[in-house]
Amino acid sequence: MQLFNTLSRIREPFTIPTDRPVTLYVCGVTPYDTTHMGHARTFIVFDVLVRYLRWHGATVRYCQNVTDVDDPLFERARRDGVDWYELAERQIAQLRADCAGLNILPPTFFPRVSEEIGTMIPIIERLIELGHAYVADGNVYFSIQTDPDFGRMARMGYAELLAIANQRGNNPNDPCKRDPLDFVLWQRGNPDEPKWESPWGMGRPGWHIECSAMSKRYLGDQLDIHGGGADLIFPHHSCEIAQSESATGKKPFVRYWMHVGLVWLDGEKMSKSLGNLVFARDALRLHHPDAIRWYLLSEHYREEFDYRRDAVARYEQYAADLRRAVTVNGGDHSPLDVSRGRADVIAAIDDDLDTPAALATLHTMAGMIIDAAAEGRDVSAAQAILRDLATMIGFTLREP
Repeated sequence: MQLFNTLSRIREPFTIPTDRPVTLYVCGVTPYDTTHMGHARTFIVFDVLVRYLRWHGATVRYCQNVTDVDDPLFERARRDGVDWYELAERQIAQLRADCAGLNILPPTFFPRVSEEIGTMIPIIERLIELGHAYVADGNVYFSIQTDPDFGRMARMGYAELLAIANQRGNNPNDPCKRDPLDFVLWQRGNPDEPKWESPWGMGRPGWHIECSAMSKRYLGDQLDIHGGGADLIFPHHSCEIAQSESATGKKPFVRYWMHVGLVWLDGEKMSKSLGNLVFARDALRLHHPDAIRWYLLSEHYREEFDYRRDAVARYEQYAADLRRAVTVNGGDHSPLDVSRGRADVIAAIDDDLDTPAALATLHTMAGMIIDAAAEGRDVSAAQAILRDLATMIGFTLREP
């Protein structure tokens, strides 16, 4: 299998280990507006990867976190006049329901940040001890100058990195920082926010340390695959690399970085700040989950995806053809051979999850089976192969 590694920017061979599980970590949601189609696309892509690896006999330890300690959640709770934890609880329940509705397998581990604070403090202490972090006025910062490769995955100059970080919550004018790009590992909590005890006073963790701590606890110091949306390449994933490798002394932190292209809506970037979100629960009221999955996998996962509200309906027929092909009654002569199609589907998934090519082959196979059954041919073996492949990609094959 070949996977495109965002860090190296090339396809690299991925071999399933035989002596241990495959470890996969995917950054999850901040639970205040879930589950929109950007979330759905990312989780469906990694669902296909998990299913495919397991289809090959691999054991996969999959961790997906919930960031329920973060500024956007607290801001939404204040705006709506609700308790932040209650808001997170409702949104997490919605996320679980949406993922089940989309036939996304649950991860092996589903930790939430508010319950993992104790795993972060020892890592921060270690970074301070090694000289990679410093304490200032109750805050703890990671010093990027101690990591000569900081930001290497983003492949940008300092000015570009700083501009992006500033767009995504960085405060370059913080007087406690030694460098405007130094990022927070621990911060003093505001009066109306939750706070936890630490060696540096009451406060809460920074965004980036949360994922390093949870991935370490559930999957170990080094991971096989780490994924998320393309907007996380910098600063989030770049900061994870810096703090994880600095704390453990082990490189690489991640063998393969996989990033899913952002989702747009009718030609405009879909984002919470713009308020132009399409939610999975609304799409599921209108469309079969197999049609939604087919649509979201119809473009390669690394490409940006322009979600068109009227486009999903076109994929209802593809999903219907698939259901018909695995249930249609054939005859008892001239068995249909679809082994070439099976090989083509596997080759497509092996080629950096080329789901558009795999789905095109599935559609062709479904048509062949329907036509052969109409001619009275034996399609039972072909149906078993098609059902196996469709299930591997995550289609329910259920009647609407």
